[in-house]
This record gives sequence, structure tokens and C-alpha cells, in this order.
Amino acid sequence: MPEAPPNAIPRELLARVRRIELQARRLVSNVFLGEYHSVFRGRGIEFSEVRQYEPGDDVRLIDWNVTARMGAPYIKKYIEERELTVMLLVDVSASSAFTSTAMSKRELAAEVAATLAFSAVANGDRVGLLAFSDRIEAYIPPAKTRRHVLRLIRELLYLRPGGQRTDIGAALAYLARVVKRRSIVFVLSDFFDAGYEPAMRAASLKHEVIALSLADRRESDLPDVGLLEVRDAETGERALIDTSDRATRASWSRRAAEQRDARRRALAALGVEEIALATDRSYVEPLLQAFRRRARRVR
Repeated sequence: MPEAPPNAIPRELLARVRRIELQARRLVSNVFLGEYHSVFRGRGIEFSEVRQYEPGDDVRLIDWNVTARMGAPYIKKYIEERELTVMLLVDVSASSAFTSTAMSKRELAAEVAATLAFSAVANGDRVGLLAFSDRIEAYIPPAKTRRHVLRLIRELLYLRPGGQRTDIGAALAYLARVVKRRSIVFVLSDFFDAGYEPAMRAASLKHEVIALSLADRRESDLPDVGLLEVRDAETGERALIDTSDRATRASWSRRAAEQRDARRRALAALGVEEIALATDRSYVEPLLQAFRRRARRVR
């Protein structure tokens, strides 16, 4: 039997990609397609054709040049310019690998990204990927084919990041250099970072930015298991915690809640909507609720 090439993607990874594809496409077909279209409507309208004027038509749409040539009133007909660019900025730093459930934050990000990507291409929109840690790990320019979406999923699952920490500001600055047209930007991260607000503000002035915050329950709720050594995945710092102490567990939860509230206030001040997702809960309902809120605002 011939040996697999050294850079071949493992069979089990391909199976995971296929599973994610099937799940995402099913969700898009049954749930997300209409919601996506109602929220993200395109950049505007473009001229389609002229047709003869009919009673009740808006007289402001009359094409006077055509009317003069034809000897009868004609109006311009427009259609919505549908094609959008969707950019997925996905945090693949060391903390994204953490999980206390069957799914890590990075795997959750891959599934959510797949659902958004298939929703985009189903509507004829282009979708691209920017994977980042404290550096740019991968950039795949926007395109709009199923094969392209599968490439994005494989990249998210197979990528071996070179960086450990999180730098959202650097990712947004890179986005500004490579994506010139106005886009829908989804930032998928646990937001274990600081100082990204100026870059987020600049991005939100040009693009429509949506923050999808990813969390694991053990980041805010310690189990009572006695002495427990914890390690910060991004800095490597270690600490020994007595989880049997109720005050210690309460302090841990309080700090997590304070960080969560500070992030929400910061994003709200920037005009960036946050959609909170967790590894131990389905992401479908939070996404749907957020889409429906946005749809009501744009009507």
C-alpha cells in the first residue's frame, strides 16, 4: 500500500469536515437561509431594465430619454444588489483549544463558521477566512462555492497555530489592509485580549461587525474537586486552587462575570452586537434570536 503524502489530511479529519458540512447545510436549508437573507440584504440596488409606465408607478422612476424615443412613458426598474462579502475572523489561539465538554471552543467556532459560510454562499455571497492568534495564521480570500467553504472548514480544523496568545487588534488591522469593500465581519473569539477597542472601532466604521463570543462553563464555574492546578493556555502561568473552598469558587465566578460584563459594555459602546455562545449549549437558538432582532431593526 502506498504511503500517504506527508501533508495529507488525516481520514478522520475529512470525516469531521464532512459531518460539519452535512450539519451546517441542513441547518441552512431548514433554519438559517430565510433569516440570513432578511438580515443581510445587500449593498443597495442596481439598474435592471426599463418597462412601460403603469398607473400607480412612481413618476420619479420615469426614464425621460427612453420616454422621448418611444413616445410613451417608461420607467427604470431596479433590483437589489445581493452579493455581499462575509469575512470570518476566527481566534485559533491556545485558549481556543480549551474544553470541559465534548467540544472545544475552536470546534464550536468551526461549526458556527461553517453554518455562516454555507448561509452566505446559498445566497450568492462571497465568504473568506482570517484565522489569527497573536499573529495572522491564515488568510483565505472571499469566494462563493461549496468547495471553497469546505476549504475554510478544513483550515480551521487542521491549522496548527504558531502563536499562543490573542491579538484581535492585529487581526482587524490586517483585515483593513486586505479587504477594501464593505463587508459583514464576524469575529469568533473568547476575547481573552485587551486593547482591541480602537481597531474594533475603526473596523465598525467601515464594515458591519458582529462579535460571537465563545465560552466554556469551567471558565466561570469551578467544580468542587479539591486542590486543582490550573494553567493559562496563552501565558503558561500555573496556579494551585483549592476548589473545595466556597469563597474561592465564588471569587472565580465573580471575576469571570466582571470580565464578561466589561466586554459587553465595551462592545456595546462601539456599536458592535455580541452573540454569546458556549461549548455546552447549542449555538442555533442564540444565532436565530440575534438574526431576528437585527431583522426587526432593519425593517
